[in-house]
Amino acid sequence: MKYILFALLAYILYQFIFKLVIPVYLASRKIKRGFREMQSRMEEQMQQQGYSPQPSTTEPPKKTKAGDYIEFEEIK
Repeated sequence: MKYILFALLAYILYQFIFKLVIPVYLASRKIKRGFREMQSRMEEQMQQQGYSPQPSTTEPPKKTKAGDYIEFEEIK
C-alpha cells in the first residue's frame, strides 16, 4: 500500500511539474524576451528620429481667483 501511494504521489508531482511549472516558466521567459526586444526597437527608432528626452520642469499650477463670490437664493 505504501508503494502505491508513493507511486501515485510521484505521478501527480510529475504531471504538475511538466504540465504547469515548466510551461509557465517558458512562457514568462518568452514574454520577457519579447518586451526587451520591443524596448530596444523603440529606443533605436527614437535615436533614428533624433528624439532626446527633455527633463520636465513643470511647476504646480498657480491658483487664480475666479472672481467675486455670487450669492444665490434657493427657489422653492
